[in-house]
Amino acid sequence: MTKIPYKIYLTEEEMPKSWYNLRADMKNKPAPLLNPGTLQPVTEADLAPVFCEELIKQELDDRTAYVKIPDEIYNFYKMFRPSPLVRAYCLEKTLDTPAEIYYKFEGNNTSGSHKLNSAIAQAYYAKKQGLKGVTTETGAGQWGTALSMACAYFGLDCKVFMVKVSYEQKPFRREVMRTYGADVTPSPSMETQIGQKILAEFPGTTGSLGCAISEAVEKAVTSQGYRYVLGSVLNQVLLHQSVIGLETEAALKKYGIEPDMIIGCAGGGSNLGGLIAPFMRDKIQGKKDLRIIAVEPASCPSFTRGKFAYDFADTGKVCPLAKMYTLGSGFIPAPNHAGGLRYHGMSTVLSQLYHDGLMEAVSVPQREVFDAATKFARTEGILPAPESAHAIKVAMDEAIKCRETGEKKVIVFGLTGTGYFDLVAYKKFNDGELDDYIPTDEDLAKGFAGLPKLDL
Repeated sequence: MTKIPYKIYLTEEEMPKSWYNLRADMKNKPAPLLNPGTLQPVTEADLAPVFCEELIKQELDDRTAYVKIPDEIYNFYKMFRPSPLVRAYCLEKTLDTPAEIYYKFEGNNTSGSHKLNSAIAQAYYAKKQGLKGVTTETGAGQWGTALSMACAYFGLDCKVFMVKVSYEQKPFRREVMRTYGADVTPSPSMETQIGQKILAEFPGTTGSLGCAISEAVEKAVTSQGYRYVLGSVLNQVLLHQSVIGLETEAALKKYGIEPDMIIGCAGGGSNLGGLIAPFMRDKIQGKKDLRIIAVEPASCPSFTRGKFAYDFADTGKVCPLAKMYTLGSGFIPAPNHAGGLRYHGMSTVLSQLYHDGLMEAVSVPQREVFDAATKFARTEGILPAPESAHAIKVAMDEAIKCRETGEKKVIVFGLTGTGYFDLVAYKKFNDGELDDYIPTDEDLAKGFAGLPKLDL
């Protein structure tokens, strides 16, 4: 039997030449976005003031399976792709498990995460359209970091609204963005009408991704030559992130490895949707029967405790309505340290797949996540981002089950980025000061009460 190396690398020639659009192969397509004014499916004209022209086409296209990666983006990818698929031999030994554990490591680039895969694509299309700049939101700061880097590369202005609690918890991530030339504002802020309204209604709020999205959209539509870009949730983002799954699939095939389960953290859906895309395609087509597991924080459990309904994508209720698993656009999650997993809803693609029973979801509390992150760091030598550590936690749990049953499963999970800017959180964990907050049913009821009452 061929010895599996610690790191499986593809050559440049083996890199995917196209993105894969999973929606093309879904039997039940995600429900369309709705115009909040007319409650009709959004059109290109509806989205034109907000998004770049080419990205709108990608957003609405659920028929084209493969989209060629433009040469400019492909050549940029070569600076940090292909990324390695790593066999976690040391972790396997520590857990004393018969399972084989692999992780797709997306932290080997300056932004420190998978977010650059879509950031460079969105910046490219903005530049191609002749725009002056873009606006966005960011939670943990990984998306803001990636976008500021991409905008610097193409000479675009970049305006970032960073969730206030992350702005304060992760000052060094903020400074990386500023070093790349981005203008970074804690959200909610007094810079926008929506920000002022949210602050008046929730004085002292630590903010949320829903708040920051509202501010970024308002800034875009009121600034000539700007458009809004988003780092997760949207169909176009999952399309760009499919390079993760396509590379993972190719690396596994290179050594004849068949995965039994694919695990990824889930906030809005970008990395998970990208990682699972080709594997879910095979599952839908009946070619493979494997488990796909989404892992979310217990403090923001949109899959495991949310409702599958049409909801506003943002707290300010200016964005289209999306049918997704949601906690309500008014839900403000606890200020946990997995900043990228604080969104109130989930990708419409992943929501539909989950609703159809094609994937599983689990929620895990914060301290257990950091305990798993610490064990991983001590064995594999990488300090993971708190978001990534959610996937690590469940991968370790599944490996321990294999030890108890004697089954030899092949576990693949996504290591979306590094945690070197999350040391405040690690300090609190090491000092025993990290709390777990799990919303009560009464807490969630407040968010559900704000769901739009639609007669569709």
